[in-house]
Amino acid sequence: MSEINGITKDGLAWLPRFVDAINTEKCIGCGRCFRACGRDVLNLVGMTEEGEIVAATDDEAERKFMTIAHPEKCIGCEACSRVCPKDCYTHASMSLAVSVSA
Repeated sequence: MSEINGITKDGLAWLPRFVDAINTEKCIGCGRCFRACGRDVLNLVGMTEEGEIVAATDDEAERKFMTIAHPEKCIGCEACSRVCPKDCYTHASMSLAVSVSA
Protein backbone atom coordinates (compact mmCIF):
# COMPACT_ATOMS: atom_id res chain seq x y z
CA MET A 1 0.00 0.00 0.00
CA SER A 2 1.23 3.46 -0.82
CA GLU A 3 -0.25 6.84 0.02
CA ILE A 4 -1.69 9.17 -2.58
CA ASN A 5 0.54 12.23 -2.96
CA GLY A 6 -0.16 15.52 -4.68
CA ILE A 7 2.23 17.83 -6.50
CA THR A 8 1.98 21.62 -6.52
CA LYS A 9 2.47 23.68 -9.67
CA ASP A 10 6.11 24.33 -8.76
CA GLY A 11 6.76 20.61 -8.24
CA LEU A 12 6.60 20.35 -4.45
CA ALA A 13 5.00 17.18 -3.12
CA TRP A 14 2.24 17.31 -0.51
CA LEU A 15 0.11 14.69 1.19
CA PRO A 16 -3.62 15.34 0.79
CA ARG A 17 -5.59 14.57 3.95
CA PHE A 18 -9.26 13.93 3.26
CA VAL A 19 -12.10 14.78 5.65
CA ASP A 20 -12.79 11.72 7.78
CA ALA A 21 -15.09 12.91 10.59
CA ILE A 22 -16.61 15.96 12.26
CA ASN A 23 -17.08 16.09 16.02
CA THR A 24 -20.73 17.12 16.09
CA GLU A 25 -20.63 17.70 19.85
CA LYS A 26 -18.00 20.44 19.42
CA CYS A 27 -19.44 21.91 16.20
CA ILE A 28 -21.31 25.20 16.71
CA GLY A 29 -22.78 25.33 13.20
CA CYS A 30 -21.11 28.61 12.30
CA GLY A 31 -20.78 27.64 8.62
CA ARG A 32 -17.19 28.85 8.12
CA CYS A 33 -16.12 25.44 6.85
CA PHE A 34 -19.12 25.28 4.51
CA ARG A 35 -18.09 28.57 2.91
CA ALA A 36 -14.43 27.51 2.70
CA CYS A 37 -15.23 24.28 0.86
CA GLY A 38 -15.97 24.79 -2.81
CA ARG A 39 -16.56 21.09 -3.46
CA ASP A 40 -20.04 20.53 -1.92
CA VAL A 41 -18.66 18.10 0.67
CA LEU A 42 -20.45 19.51 3.73
CA ASN A 43 -24.06 20.05 4.79
CA LEU A 44 -25.51 22.00 7.71
CA VAL A 45 -28.29 20.18 9.60
CA GLY A 46 -30.37 20.89 12.66
CA MET A 47 -31.30 18.81 15.68
CA THR A 48 -34.53 19.07 17.68
CA GLU A 49 -34.77 18.82 21.47
CA GLU A 50 -35.70 15.16 21.02
CA GLY A 51 -32.50 14.48 19.04
CA GLU A 52 -34.19 14.22 15.64
CA ILE A 53 -32.13 15.41 12.64
CA VAL A 54 -34.01 18.07 10.64
CA ALA A 55 -33.16 20.69 8.02
CA ALA A 56 -31.06 23.54 9.39
CA THR A 57 -33.80 25.97 8.38
CA ASP A 58 -36.51 24.05 10.28
CA ASP A 59 -38.09 26.07 13.11
CA GLU A 60 -37.84 23.01 15.37
CA ALA A 61 -34.01 22.96 15.15
CA GLU A 62 -32.59 23.63 18.62
CA ARG A 63 -29.00 23.49 17.47
CA LYS A 64 -27.14 23.23 14.17
CA PHE A 65 -24.02 21.34 13.19
CA MET A 66 -22.11 20.37 10.08
CA THR A 67 -22.15 16.89 8.53
CA ILE A 68 -20.16 15.24 5.75
CA ALA A 69 -22.68 14.96 2.91
CA HIS A 70 -20.40 13.92 0.03
CA PRO A 71 -17.02 12.60 1.24
CA GLU A 72 -16.24 11.37 -2.28
CA LYS A 73 -15.96 15.00 -3.43
CA CYS A 74 -13.24 15.93 -0.92
CA ILE A 75 -9.89 16.82 -2.54
CA GLY A 76 -7.86 16.76 0.68
CA CYS A 77 -7.04 20.47 0.93
CA GLU A 78 -8.07 20.75 4.63
CA ALA A 79 -9.53 24.26 4.12
CA CYS A 80 -12.51 23.27 6.30
CA SER A 81 -10.29 22.40 9.20
CA ARG A 82 -8.15 25.54 8.91
CA VAL A 83 -11.17 27.85 9.32
CA CYS A 84 -12.94 25.82 12.05
CA PRO A 85 -12.84 27.76 15.35
CA LYS A 86 -13.63 24.64 17.41
CA ASP A 87 -11.15 22.15 15.85
CA CYS A 88 -13.96 19.73 14.96
CA TYR A 89 -12.35 18.00 11.98
CA THR A 90 -10.45 14.75 11.62
CA HIS A 91 -8.60 14.12 8.36
CA ALA A 92 -6.84 11.04 7.01
CA SER A 93 -4.52 10.34 4.12
CA MET A 94 -5.70 7.85 1.54
CA SER A 95 -3.84 4.68 0.75
CA LEU A 96 -3.82 3.24 -2.71
CA ALA A 97 -3.39 -0.47 -3.31
CA VAL A 98 -0.69 -0.91 -5.91
CA SER A 99 -0.37 -4.23 -7.66
CA VAL A 100 3.06 -5.20 -8.87
CA SER A 101 3.19 -7.80 -11.61
CA ALA A 102 6.17 -10.12 -11.67
